Amino acid sequence: MISLARVYNLNHRAGGEYFLVERLWPRGIRKDALKIDAWVKEAAPSHELRRWFGHAPQRWQEFKRRYFAELEAKPEAWQGLAKAARKGNIFLLYSSHDQTHNNAVALKDYLERKLGSDRRVA
Repeated sequence: MISLARVYNLNHRAGGEYFLVERLWPRGIRKDALKIDAWVKEAAPSHELRRWFGHAPQRWQEFKRRYFAELEAKPEAWQGLAKAARKGNIFLLYSSHDQTHNNAVALKDYLERKLGSDRRVA
């Protein structure tokens, strides 16, 4: 199962692995204070795509299309997350204020599609 959590609201860890899926480290959080299993910044959208999107809800569908294309071009960036999700619960951590339109939401959708359609994902 793939779950989402905002780093600023993370008070305790439930069972599972925790992956920060942001290109940039969250502001105001010390690296030793955030208990994560890995920082998977290569699975985050490119700087250019992040800047273009700007968390504008009206760009959400196009953002997802472009982001999914980036993910397709670099499967090594997300395959470890898919493998971990197959084994157990994982949490994709994000820092965005918008809990509906952010890269972790899109990445969860992408991974669930991959896991549902292609059981051969390494």
